[in-house]
Amino acid sequence: MTAMPAAFIGHGNPVNALERNRWTEAWRAFGRAVPRPRAVLVVSAHWYVPATAVTAMPRPRTIHDFFGFPRELFEVEYPAPGLPELHEQVADVVAPTRVGADVDSWGLDHGAWSVLRHAFPEADVPVVQLSVDALREPDHHLQLGAALAPLREDGVLVVGSGNVVHNLGAAGRAVPEGGLDWARRFDDAVRECMLTDPAAVTRLDGHPDFGRAVPTPDHFLPLLYLAGMAAASGTTADVLVDGFVHGSLSMASYTVGLPG
Repeated sequence: MTAMPAAFIGHGNPVNALERNRWTEAWRAFGRAVPRPRAVLVVSAHWYVPATAVTAMPRPRTIHDFFGFPRELFEVEYPAPGLPELHEQVADVVAPTRVGADVDSWGLDHGAWSVLRHAFPEADVPVVQLSVDALREPDHHLQLGAALAPLREDGVLVVGSGNVVHNLGAAGRAVPEGGLDWARRFDDAVRECMLTDPAAVTRLDGHPDFGRAVPTPDHFLPLLYLAGMAAASGTTADVLVDGFVHGSLSMASYTVGLPG
């Protein structure tokens, strides 16, 4: 079986769930380009908790984990089924890391459904989320991504959802698509790593703009899962789409193994 592609998606503003723009069009094109997955495993910045867990309910709920947005956004439902048995498969491949089975507390947050409702608009592909363990160092997340690589051989599409640069405090509507100088510098450094040596992204905490680009690790860590999968397969990533919104939110998205 040909390995399923994997991706990191810069999801940006939740309103992207409702809009048609060059980023959401790229996500639609991605969904059309991949073979139909057995399941999608999403590593979302918005399930950032002190544990590693997998959603294991047959019908995950749609979570509206934001505030201050249009009412229409709160009315969005993404009724994709779950795949409870994927929990055991994930637990096996990442052992000895312990993976909890979440049967009732989480579901699909907007890091997952704001992207997937464009990539798979029929919501007919099972979706499972993997939490980002807030207690672990970057190298652990890179290694966990590498450990997940065998799932791609079994029809599982692994998607990391976050943002390479995510600084809400510096965001301004006067620069809707142009990145601030420091944001562009860090985004460029990440691109260089992903296209040449993906595992090197864990060393970018020494970059002079890291502190402003990654004021909290939650949105950056999902990228490391794709970097780990790329490194495990001896390949590099490709750019799916790039750009900025509000100056300090990178929309850069990467793929591994996407058919040409």
